[in-house]
Amino acid sequence: MKNLILSLLVIILAIIPLFIQKGAEFGGADGQAEEVIVEISPQYEPWFESLWEPPSGEIESLLFSLQAAIGAIVIGYVIGYGHARKKIFSQVESKLPDVKH
Repeated sequence: MKNLILSLLVIILAIIPLFIQKGAEFGGADGQAEEVIVEISPQYEPWFESLWEPPSGEIESLLFSLQAAIGAIVIGYVIGYGHARKKIFSQVESKLPDVKH
């Protein structure tokens, strides 16, 4: 029940800005940083360029989503592994004879 409530709160926190800031553009930090750098120092030139530029914004979004999904899978696996390990150890401990010194 607690997990359901927390999940709903996260979803609500993600959706509220869409209703509060109607018509706002939610851009990435990279674009905003580039704008500020150009304002501060118009002659600035980047140290290096990307090795590969995705052919379209959709592919870039796909790769970003894929990266987020892989990260979520890894985090879920680690949390699940720790939970299962704790559960197994508690079961093993309960089956051990009680030794008193």
